Amino acid sequence: MTFKENIKKFIPKFLLRAYHFGLAFFGALVFGFPGKSKSIKIIGVTGTSGKSTTVDLITRILEEADEKVASASSIRFKVGEKEWDNKYKMTMPGRFVIQKFLSQAVKAGCKYAVLEVTSEGIRQFRHKFINFDTVVFTNLTPEHIESHGGFENYRNEKLKLFKACKNIHIINADDKNAEYFLNIKAKQIIKFSIKDADKVNLKLNLMGDFNIMNALSAISVANVYGVDLENCKKALEKAKGISGRMEVVAENPIKVVVDYAHTPDQLEAVYKSFAGKNLVCVLGSCGGGRDKWKRPVLGELAKKYCQQIIITNEDPYDENPEEIVNQVMATAGNNAKKILDRKEAIKTAISVAKPGEVVIITGKGSEPWMCLENGRKIPWDDRQIAREALKGR
Repeated sequence: MTFKENIKKFIPKFLLRAYHFGLAFFGALVFGFPGKSKSIKIIGVTGTSGKSTTVDLITRILEEADEKVASASSIRFKVGEKEWDNKYKMTMPGRFVIQKFLSQAVKAGCKYAVLEVTSEGIRQFRHKFINFDTVVFTNLTPEHIESHGGFENYRNEKLKLFKACKNIHIINADDKNAEYFLNIKAKQIIKFSIKDADKVNLKLNLMGDFNIMNALSAISVANVYGVDLENCKKALEKAKGISGRMEVVAENPIKVVVDYAHTPDQLEAVYKSFAGKNLVCVLGSCGGGRDKWKRPVLGELAKKYCQQIIITNEDPYDENPEEIVNQVMATAGNNAKKILDRKEAIKTAISVAKPGEVVIITGKGSEPWMCLENGRKIPWDDRQIAREALKGR
């Protein structure tokens, strides 16, 4: 356990909340409260899955309509033509980072800013002092359960974003938690559903049925701001995807795909996208006490969908990496093998895959670091490791 985590154990919760709120206020103050500027409309996207892709698709559509846009996600920051990687390993970075980003967006004359908003960010008041014009709910499945102390608490953090935004709410009506979001008052509530896909007649270049829902949420946002369907379709049909989200590293003789999927629902959606194919799967589970409940579930899913399974290390933080891997291994069946070294695991998967088979590497996507004990981080890139392994086939 890190010094920071030890200190947190002895600080009363109300003091921690006051500390985070104070940081949020001070960050906004330092940069002149850019999140309250009337010159920019701020769009927040929250949910368990699809946030980064939805932020990207909204940005592309608004840009197709010749608008100047800023966006911030787990993948990148973008202000007009300028963009840079998000290397914080935080989807919604700290208050000073997000307020500085909004300040840059306002100064650059951006008409819109699209933000990926997380439950942890909301819990630490990172959404405060930001006037959200529109908020989007993608979906909700169990994640960060131990951190939040239960699924209901996790959902309640997401709901706070909608309670803070009184203007426009855009909600995935197909999600079983939709009613909680629909019950929050707003000037305008817009629902989208998979049934809407037939009316739109989209031709996406993005893999996975879940990306249809991401596209529909982006179209719903665009419609609010007067962007017509043809412009939406034009932008979406150009989209090739974003880094580390169903990213195809190779096509022949084997297909190699890297994805960020790290929850059971995400993992199953990825595997289902390759129905009928022989899958060689590399997966692990995050450490540091993060959602231990899902480890045997991930193993069961791999057993169900994959012909060959390699369980490996994945951001162990201060937990024993081998213990994490063993918990996933316990339910993964006879076709699973354990290779603790993640680089070696990826190389092995690519070496054993036969022509026509699909190697799926999940859990980290395009994350630039692997997080180890005592806050130690090492540079990482699943995609680059896969490319190097492909040269040796």
